Amino acid sequence: MATHHGRRRHSAFAGGLAILALCLGFTASPATAAPPPPVDYVALGDSSTAGTGADGLYAPLPAIPCWQSEGGYADIVDASPRVTLVVNAACHGAFLGPIGTSKPVAQQIAELSGGALNSGTDLVSITAGALDAGSGLALQACSTPDTALCAATVTGVLENLKSGALQTALATTYQGIQLAAPDAVIAVLGYPRLFDPSQGAILINGIPVVPVQNQILVNQAIDALNATIAAAVQSSGTNAVFIDVTKRFLGHAVNSDNPWIVLDLTQPFADANFHPNDSGHGAYASALLSSVKLTQLAKR
Repeated sequence: MATHHGRRRHSAFAGGLAILALCLGFTASPATAAPPPPVDYVALGDSSTAGTGADGLYAPLPAIPCWQSEGGYADIVDASPRVTLVVNAACHGAFLGPIGTSKPVAQQIAELSGGALNSGTDLVSITAGALDAGSGLALQACSTPDTALCAATVTGVLENLKSGALQTALATTYQGIQLAAPDAVIAVLGYPRLFDPSQGAILINGIPVVPVQNQILVNQAIDALNATIAAAVQSSGTNAVFIDVTKRFLGHAVNSDNPWIVLDLTQPFADANFHPNDSGHGAYASALLSSVKLTQLAKR
């Protein structure tokens, strides 16, 4: 009898544990966590962010103050389900300040402050500084057989960068963005090297038009520009991060077998020349998405 009662008590106890476990399992199971809200994203800057090179070789005529192309890296980032591109205000040909005919970066920021740029903005990306450094002049001088002209022009670009004026202007730009969007991470993207000197001179009808020496000089100027941008990020005292795209573009220069940068030698004055093509914009988007943690941005 003692054994029989013990078995009954054991069965009842086990049954009670099973019921308790079911109850605890039901009440303790966490509800499925809601996905984080999408990251509110704003894009600013020059032609690289405006999408130049992704769609069409030339700006439409008559000239407009802010030309953009569809399919640029900002559009690719926007295609991520975790990102909402609020606005891309970048313009082809934009300087930092009021130079040229395109809407400058300072104006882009001013027009969006209190609107698209606000305390709820999570992410801002920007490319800027190349035109201010003198990239347009350097490419004009160096996309010719004239090595002396190229060397003199690049020397001028390097002296301009050494002066510190561009670094200061860039840092001020990042500070302006942070003032308008105090909680945003500012993704500052650099520029790729344009040439692969190991491929030899660029030829048209067998005639060298961009000698190896000129290619080397242009790449040196781009490296110096990227160093200036990185220094400006460091000195700005903001949430800005510098994203170097140089390594991503290795093997994909304009004169490589698989270029990610536009160069149409039959149309040497095309607006898209020396800008990322579709693959190049994809590389920019990958660089941006791999450098910022979207989930953490959305949860802040």
